[in-house]
Parts: sequence; structure tokens; C-alpha cells
Amino acid sequence: MMEDQEALDLAADWADISQGLRKDLGQQLHSQWIKPIQLGSFCKDTGTLDLFLPTEFSANWVADRFADRLSLAWKIARSEVRHVRISVHPTRRQAPDLRLAGASRRPANDGAPNAPIPQPPALTLGGAELGGGEFSVLGQPSIGLDPSLTFASFVTGTANVLACNAAQRIAAAEKPQFSPLYLKAATGQGKTHLLHAIGHAFLQNHPRGRIFYCSAERFMVEFVQALRQNQMIEFKARLRGFDLLMVDDIQFIIGKASAQEELLYTIDALLGEGKRLVFAADRAPQALDGVEQRLLSRLSMGLVADIQPADIELRRKILEHRLARFAPTAVPDDVIEFLARTINRNVRELVGGLNKLIAYAQLTGQSVSLQLAEEQLTDILSANRRRITIDEIQRTVCQFYRVDRTEMASKRRARAVVRPRQVAMYLAKVLTPRSYPEIGRKFGGRDHSTVIHAVRLIEDLRTRDADMDGDVRTLLRQLED
Repeated sequence: MMEDQEALDLAADWADISQGLRKDLGQQLHSQWIKPIQLGSFCKDTGTLDLFLPTEFSANWVADRFADRLSLAWKIARSEVRHVRISVHPTRRQAPDLRLAGASRRPANDGAPNAPIPQPPALTLGGAELGGGEFSVLGQPSIGLDPSLTFASFVTGTANVLACNAAQRIAAAEKPQFSPLYLKAATGQGKTHLLHAIGHAFLQNHPRGRIFYCSAERFMVEFVQALRQNQMIEFKARLRGFDLLMVDDIQFIIGKASAQEELLYTIDALLGEGKRLVFAADRAPQALDGVEQRLLSRLSMGLVADIQPADIELRRKILEHRLARFAPTAVPDDVIEFLARTINRNVRELVGGLNKLIAYAQLTGQSVSLQLAEEQLTDILSANRRRITIDEIQRTVCQFYRVDRTEMASKRRARAVVRPRQVAMYLAKVLTPRSYPEIGRKFGGRDHSTVIHAVRLIEDLRTRDADMDGDVRTLLRQLED
């Protein structure tokens, strides 16, 4: 009975940990790598907990990328867990891989100790499966596509409108004028969102259509497995039976000659039948070093659509769109402006920062504020901030208000001097990691309470005085450009 109770307790803890990881990593990563994990035994003597995955590849991937995160989560949940060991389930080590031979789908792991061993997300290939993607076959519902990643939830601006329009065209009911579509974007700018959106729209327009979506790395893994198991004929026949082929992170196919050749033949076969193809990568086709020239030619023969880094206006729109999901939590305009200006590396970090801030506020019962954002998003903010110095801020403010630089440290209390000084203090707090005392020292050795007063005053003025808000916005643009 005690063993059964401990197993139930472990399962309950794992359900909580898994849910937290889903929020941190996102639905796609969680479904592909965390959800298939099965709980193993826990040794009280050594404090070691075993976590099992169904394949050597998935076990190595999770160990390389998520071992520290899993270990920390378990130590927080159960102090007696000192070590987390990630490996292939013993019963799976010698078992043949049947995914390419028509194996039936297993039910998803619900976290119970004796649940069936889960499979990674898989692609149905006309009755068989190819692991690692999202798909639909003959009108069956999509199993791996994230329901939240649609065209309706994709916020457009000048940086991504071409790519979004092209994606909608490739998924339309009528035959597109171009194929393949090649989406080029840096990490976290929305190309994976568009791939999921294409899948959803294509299924709406072609209810009986068959689609294939996976990463280039997963394509190579399955190709090698088919090669080793003498199942290449089945692999080729099933792969070429799709109406829409989508391959993400195509840059990872670099240097794999045999896989490149098979992908090349697949592209030719699908294009010859008028099928649709979409590829995504973090660089242009011509920048894919180590890729055969014939494959480069196929990748770039349709439309290459760039997704540029989101500008400040698009970042604001994304945050405002996202806020609709968190009603009735109130997020002040100055916090939205702060996040939009500060978290500028990619959209994924921007949305993740907002999610983390609101979740913290809801769980602790606090109100969302600029101070809370600075305290809870330290890592994200520091990674995104350009190293702006207080000297640079003072110089820019003095030029803007046409006051002498020496006034920043002077004791004069004239309004024409005090207000620019307060604005500079406010910007120093918003744009640098310096503490209130450190900022005070840069302004003639002023006390930290003087800096706090200045910051709060400018925050208040921005909400009541349009001219002041306009001045601060202009200075922010000058400093961050």
C-alpha cells in the first residue's frame, strides 16, 4: 500500500511539474519532448528518480536540453529527489521500431506510473506513422497542430505581412501561383506559428487532404531508421502521398547527403503532382552551406518570404492582442510600453515575458506594475537591453531640452533644469540595471529617495500630460535606435 501511495504521489508531482513546463516551453516543445516521459522507480537510498523515454534519440535530446530544468523542478517538488536519471525504457531498448511499419497509435501518457509507454508525436503516412510532426489523414482531425497557432491569432505588421499573406495563399482552396514557399526568419519571430496556421487553414479548405509537418532533424532520423530497417520503399511511397509537405528548420539538414537526396526526389515528385510545399529556416536558401546545389535550387524556386524582427509598433500590437487572453487582469500602459521597448530580440521572449509577469501577479495577488516587471523579468530584460549608459542618457536629455550637461549634477532648482534632470533619472532607471543609489551618485551625489521621487513623478506625468509622454517616447527612440 505504501508503495502504491508513493507511486500516486510521484504521479501527482509529475503532473504539476509537466504542467509548469508546458507553460514555460510552449505547447509544441512540451508535446514533443516532455509529454512522452514516463515515470520510473525512485530509489530512496540514493535519491535517484528514473525518467524514461521511448527512443534513444528522444532520451538523448531531453537529457541534453532539459536535464537541469527537470532536476531542479523535481528537487523543488520533492526534496528527497537528489538525482534525475533520463534514459530509454528498459523494455524498449531491444524492441523493433514499428512506426514505419503501420504500428497503431498508443494513447497519450497521463502521468500515471503504469500508463502505456508514450510515443513521440507522430505523422500518419497513409496508415503507418512517421514520428515527430503534425498531420491529418483523410479528414481525421489534426493530432499535433497547436490549436492556438492560427492565422486569426497571428498579429501582422510591416515586418511579417508578406510572409503571412504568402502563407494564407499556400493554404487556400485554389491552387497557389507558387510552390514551394520558403519562410526565412530568426528564432522566435513567428515562422513556426505560420506553419501551424497553414496546416489548420489547409485542413479547413481541404477536409480530406493529407499533410506532413516535421523538423529537418526529425526527417533525417526517420530516414536513417528506414534505411537501417530496409524500409526505404515504404518510406518513399508514404512520404510522397501527402498533399502538403512542411519541413521546419531546414538548416539542420546541412551535410546529410543521403537525406538531402531523398528530400530532393520527394520535392520533385510532389511538385510534379501539383502538391504544396513549405520550408522554414533561420537563413536564406543561398546561405545554407553544405547543401547540394540542386536542393538549393528547389528550395528557392518558389517564393522566399522574410519575416523581419518585429518593430516597436508590432511588438505593442502583439502584447495588446495577447492581453485579451488574460482578462480581467489589468496591465498598465507604461508596462506594455516598457516590455515592447525592452524585450526586442524576438516575439517568443516578448510573449513569454508577459505571460510570466501576469502569472506571477495572479498567483501572488499583486497588481501588475513597472516595478514588478523589473523585479520578475530580470533575466529576460538584461538579455535584451542594449548597454545604454547613464552618461549617454544625460547627454541625450540635455541636447533634447537644450540645457548644459553640468546641470545634471548641479544644485539648481529652476523648473527648466529640474524637469530634464528628473526625466534623465527616470530614463536611467528604465533603461539601465543601476540601482537608485547608483543613479543618485551619477546626478551629483543625490540621495536615492530623490531618484525614487523623480521616477514616480515622471511615471505619473506620463499618464496625465500628453506633452511629457511625447517627450519621453521621443527620448526612448533616440536612445534605443
